[in-house]
Amino acid sequence: MVSFKGFEKIVRQNEPLAMHTWFQLGGPAEFFAVMFLAFASFIGLSSGSPFKTMASMMLGFLLAGVGLDTVTGELRGTFGSTELMRGFNFLVVVIGLFGISEILQSIEEGLTFRGREGRIDLRAVLRTWAEMLHHKAIVVRSALIGCWMGITPAGATPASFMSYGVARRLSRHGREFGQGRIEGVIAPETAAHAAGTSALLPMLTLGIPGSPTAAVLLGGLIMWGLQPGPMLFVEQKDFVWGLIASMYLGNVVGLLIVVVAVPWFAAILRVPFPVIAAIILVVCAIGAYTVNNAAFDIVLMLIFGVLGYVMKKLDYPLAPLVLALVLGDRTEQSFRQALLLSEGSFTIFVSNGLVTSIMALGFLMLFWPLLSKLWSRKSAAAGA
Repeated sequence: MVSFKGFEKIVRQNEPLAMHTWFQLGGPAEFFAVMFLAFASFIGLSSGSPFKTMASMMLGFLLAGVGLDTVTGELRGTFGSTELMRGFNFLVVVIGLFGISEILQSIEEGLTFRGREGRIDLRAVLRTWAEMLHHKAIVVRSALIGCWMGITPAGATPASFMSYGVARRLSRHGREFGQGRIEGVIAPETAAHAAGTSALLPMLTLGIPGSPTAAVLLGGLIMWGLQPGPMLFVEQKDFVWGLIASMYLGNVVGLLIVVVAVPWFAAILRVPFPVIAAIILVVCAIGAYTVNNAAFDIVLMLIFGVLGYVMKKLDYPLAPLVLALVLGDRTEQSFRQALLLSEGSFTIFVSNGLVTSIMALGFLMLFWPLLSKLWSRKSAAAGA
């Protein structure tokens, strides 16, 4: 093992040797094992059909493979299109799946707004906070799920869906979720905040962004000449701890802004839905266009919007697709690099205690729905 002081000395005197030492401590097999555990956790903790979750995830892997192969440099799945050479951008896909599909579903359901004047009632806010104390288990569980999905990295959106699914599955009032149960609000929001914060951990320590926001921050750090890694905590400790303190201040400021702006949010409900839908559609189109300044991304946004609408109607989850799209390329790269190092032998994924334990936990989560079903049948037979 290399001590931290020894590691610092190696980095300053011999950077290639330091990178070799770090590679030995965490190689592609370990990275693949961690990402495999993230995908398996989604399947094991999903509240819906595990087969539909896997189908959605496989579609995400298929989309992640489009574009330039990072290992061989060849083009895959472009069909001669120059626009598909850069692959499917995460933001364009998310805008279509969660924005356009929601508009289509709302139009089908005939959604209408009947807004009233909104006011802040301090007693209602305090009463809600007091009610949250009765759901400490949900808060702690959702925070752990969010931290795990942020470190993996997966991001806030998959963390929200996973936390919501777990809370719905474990709650005695799971059928009432979506009808005003506060547990259905606490779980995803807690996980989203935890994932957004914990995503900075791999970004600061390893230079691996855990979310699109962390990727933007990573680009800002590089622009300012700051190289993320273990030495950042030594050479720029004032900046790092200032960044950590800004997270706490940001949460407080965000809370004040949201509480103050509630009447404005309520006033939006007085606008007719056709107007709101048109505005949302225009904003989504602008957001998709500005990603690469390409009109083709608007077409992709509409295609993914229809795809998301169909998947919602068929009860296929969207979060596994997004997770596979975000991590699919990185997972494939780690998997192929590990096999290249082992000359095609799969024993590299059980080559040490760390990767073996992570892979074993991943397979346990992968087959957890089957194991839980067998256990429930055994318990029912024993009770009979």
